[in-house]
Amino acid sequence: MPLIDLANPTRFLALTQRLLPGLAVATALAFAAGLYLAWFVAPDDYQQGATVKIMFVHVPAAWLGMGIWALMSLSALGTLVWRHPLADVAAKTAAPIGAALTFVCLVTGALWGRPMWGTYWVWDARLTSVLVLFLMYLGVLALWRTVEDPARAGRAAAILTLVGAVNLPIIKFSVDWWNTLHQPASVLRLDGPALHSSIMTPLLVMALAFALLFVTLHVSAMRNEIMRRRVRTLRLMQAGAA
Repeated sequence: MPLIDLANPTRFLALTQRLLPGLAVATALAFAAGLYLAWFVAPDDYQQGATVKIMFVHVPAAWLGMGIWALMSLSALGTLVWRHPLADVAAKTAAPIGAALTFVCLVTGALWGRPMWGTYWVWDARLTSVLVLFLMYLGVLALWRTVEDPARAGRAAAILTLVGAVNLPIIKFSVDWWNTLHQPASVLRLDGPALHSSIMTPLLVMALAFALLFVTLHVSAMRNEIMRRRVRTLRLMQAGAA
């Protein structure tokens, strides 16, 4: 099936019906493997002890929090420039998942920071910029809730999303541009990862598990949103006929 055919909501619904069972199974298997590796294979840190294993939830949640906003930015271009019929559906349904994962990132970061820094929170560049990302997610969700017309809400949310995309490079490079308590990049580095394979492998498997979870939830939410909009259209048609 050509990708352009997925612009048709009916074809997209048919595809999701076939994909969702496999995605759910793959997500469960990936989490089982990732949790096993994180708990039984990854060693404790010589300084942080078992606390370091918060990394296996914190880091994937942080990556996805940023990645989902990037996906929403592409969807925003699809709404404003290409008028793709499913672009605003993709953005709307991705926003609550991204907000939840960014919240998980903030909470696990605070729990990790307390024994390492002596406090749950510091107003350094990395933590503050991630908090701004979370607030931007809440702003997008509020727009979708307050504007009744999906087309108008989609355009407003798309503009806010593109404005918020400026924050993504700030989050990524904040530890390089400013002196912060947050440790520098250990995985996405030009000279290669700084982590040992006993840590790196479980981390990548957990990242895959979180990514599969997002795809499963996102596809399911998009399907529900398409059906919700069809019901809304039918009700408006019935009201107009009455």
